[in-house]
Order: sequence, then C-alpha cells, then structure tokens
Amino acid sequence: MISKQLGQTGILVPEIGLGTYNYKGDIAPLRRGLEAGALFIDTAEEYGTEPAAGEAMAGIRDRVFLATKVSHMHLRRGDVLAAADRSLRALRTDRIDLYQLHAPDASTPIQETMGAMEELVDAGKVRFIGVCNFYLKDLKEAQKAMRKHRIAANQMPYSLAERTIDPGLLSYCRQSGISLIAFSPLARGLPFLMAKDPKGVLSQVARETDKTIVQVALNWCLRHDHVFAIPKGNSTAHVLEICGASGWRLTPEQVRLLSENVRFHRRGHLETWVRALLSPSAQERVSQFLRLLRPTPQG
Repeated sequence: MISKQLGQTGILVPEIGLGTYNYKGDIAPLRRGLEAGALFIDTAEEYGTEPAAGEAMAGIRDRVFLATKVSHMHLRRGDVLAAADRSLRALRTDRIDLYQLHAPDASTPIQETMGAMEELVDAGKVRFIGVCNFYLKDLKEAQKAMRKHRIAANQMPYSLAERTIDPGLLSYCRQSGISLIAFSPLARGLPFLMAKDPKGVLSQVARETDKTIVQVALNWCLRHDHVFAIPKGNSTAHVLEICGASGWRLTPEQVRLLSENVRFHRRGHLETWVRALLSPSAQERVSQFLRLLRPTPQG
C-alpha cells in the first residue's frame, strides 16, 4: 500500500482508505482491510458507523489513521465541541486524527466553526482539521478563518465519471498543500462506470495491467500525489480488491485513454450553488431522484 503525506502535516497516510457511508457489512471486512494495509478509516456522526469503526480498530488504534466528521447541523462552537466528544465516545478513542466539517453552512459564521475546530486541536482531541464538500470559494474562506492551524484535506466526489473538481479545485488544493480525499471514487458503482465506457477502455486497460476494472478506476484517481480515495466495501472480497488498487501506477498513455474515452459529468455553477445549500443527506436524496429521471447522464 502506497502512503502519501496528508496536506502539510508531515504525516504519511495510506492512499486507500475504508469509506463507511451506507456501510452494510459487519466488522470483518473493515478489519481485513486494515490488515491488508488500508490503515485509514473514514466515518461520520451522520453515518451511524462510528461504533463499527471503533470496533474494527480495537487493539490496533495506534496504527490506524481515523477520520470522522461533524454534522452540518452542529457547526456552532458549543455544538462542535459536544459533537467531537460524542464521536470520541462512539469510536472508543481519545483522539480523532482528521476531524472534518461535513458540509458548509451559510447560517453559521465560518470563523466560529473553525475557531472551535482549532480549540479541539489545542485540547489534544483532534490532530488535524479537514472539510468536506467545500468548493473553491468556501475552501478559501475556511482557510482564511483559521488562526493557528491549516486545513489538511478537503473531501470531495471525484471519479472517472465525476470530474467537477478538475481542474480548478484539484489544482488549487495541490498548490495550497491541501490533500483531496475522493469519496465515491467508483461513481455509482461498476455497472454505471461500464455504461459510461462505450469503447471498453476500462476492460482494455484492466487486461493490460492484469488488474480489475475497479482497481483501474481507483488508480486513475490515485495518480495525483495529493489525492486519496475512500471507496466502500461491504464484503471482504471487495475490500481486498479495493486494496489492490494501490502499489502500482497506470502509464501516462493508459491515463490518457481513460480520461478521453470514459464519459464524465461536471456540475455547472447553478447545480454547484444549489447543492451547497443542501445538507449531505438532502444532496443524496436529490441525487437518487435525478438517477431515476436520468439513469445514465452523458458527460
């Protein structure tokens, strides 16, 4: 498993982490993923998976990089501090390695929220601060609001089929020393990716590399030295397949073939603005509705 520096922290973190949004498996797949080298778990208070993450880390907590998130509904100072304590109890740990704002909230001053996050770092409860679903304007405002520390990472959707962050936000994060943690790095799943690949380039590259299509799609994201990926695996077999996406690299020609031939989506300014007003759960409901109306949108 290849490790990369997280932001400007000087800390090396496995480039493949274990995502737990809508996680349906038991503890075994998570534990097996940790044993296979994906010593990076991402969860959130909204997911309801913090207890499972805590159980999976039992006995090896010091080896695992743990990331969780404070809900967009808890961004006032007192709420942030209380949410962190609840997460610590649920995770059965005394520290959170990366504590992330789950989404921007225009009704709460960002200075108040980031100040509370810095308090948690100063108290030793949090090591590093991150954000999620922050597009360029929000990310710049959040960093400007910091007084003592820097934002280490921004978690955003990124995959062969979803490239809204490329090139603007992706380039800004690189230049600013902020890591990009790609969630939904397999888009809506393998069948969706295959439908977006009418020329069969994913299968071609998989044969050339002797890897699976899932591993090829993930490695395409990981080619950037500041990008991590947190796919979800509900079964041990899928988790091990995911782990196999690290430790090797696509050639420049293979990257070009995938980038040019797999159809992709980029959100326009209006869609991005509307989504910024919605909570993560509301965004997911909107996405599910749009999928019913447009099962295979063209990129």
